[in-house]
Amino acid sequence: MAIHSHLVELERKHRALEDELNEALAHPSTDDLKVAELKRRKLQLKDEIERLRQDASIH
Repeated sequence: MAIHSHLVELERKHRALEDELNEALAHPSTDDLKVAELKRRKLQLKDEIERLRQDASIH
């Protein structure tokens, strides 16, 4: 159950970053470094989610 709740939290954070990224991209004055940082954090979360799913399916 702990892995499941952790996955749910990571997915929530991933969606929040997606929303924040979309908002940043909608404003042309947004700093490119901020956009790159949001994308990097979103990708890290996605990688962690996939790793946890693989670990959960093995056990």
